[in-house]
Amino acid sequence: MKLLKWLDENIEAVILIILSILTVVVIFVQVFMRYVMHSSLTWSEELARYAFIWLVYIGVSYGVKKQAHISVDALTWIVKRRGKFVLSICANIAVLVFSVLLTYFSFEVVAQINRLSPAMAIPLKYVYAAPLVGFLLTAIRVIQTMIIQTKTFRTGE
Repeated sequence: MKLLKWLDENIEAVILIILSILTVVVIFVQVFMRYVMHSSLTWSEELARYAFIWLVYIGVSYGVKKQAHISVDALTWIVKRRGKFVLSICANIAVLVFSVLLTYFSFEVVAQINRLSPAMAIPLKYVYAAPLVGFLLTAIRVIQTMIIQTKTFRTGE
């Protein structure tokens, strides 16, 4: 149970840190190899690109978890507590529908991919799975957020 709680609280942050470090290290090594050693790595740009793609999609989920995405809050200034709650739930439902649809279509795309990446020869399914995983995590985080908001609204906080 402690492991699940830790994963729930930290999984996106850990993945984002690892991917960020990997991207920086790979790009640094490529620059070093190119300008100091006068030799280039064939796989570095591809790995950095794929790590960045995963970083973006996991970052969407992390942003939802931390409620850090940009939003228009002009209407929330006008309405009372119940109105704010209703607007928030409506916005979260829209994000949830969007996330579920993208998860579904991403699954269909991943199922059709059978190619290998040019430089590293890894299955491109792993790259194309980034939106699938990212939006699945986003859907989970939106549901969690709606549960928390509903509990908070009911308790009157």
